[in-house]
Amino acid sequence: MREEFTMAKTRYARHSAAFRDEAIRQARSSGLPLSKLARDLGVNYGTLRLWVKDAEAPEESDPVTASERLELRRLRHEVRELRMERDILKKATAFFAKHSK
Repeated sequence: MREEFTMAKTRYARHSAAFRDEAIRQARSSGLPLSKLARDLGVNYGTLRLWVKDAEAPEESDPVTASERLELRRLRHEVRELRMERDILKKATAFFAKHSK
């Protein structure tokens, strides 16, 4: 039973940043399909694909401050309420228009 626990604990390999950088460099420059390169490096195809995808994405800094985040949340809540009120008024208008004839 103890072997099962240690096997589950070491199921996923951790790779150093240098290894990842080299794998990304090879993926970009070698011209090999990612599936073959992943096999050659001993890495899961999906893992390598995510590393390359993340490396291509521009790094974004979050320009939104905490106060802006609170205001955004408040505004989204207000928009939700206003949409509900609008829908209720549309239904009421349709109801009274139908029954006033």
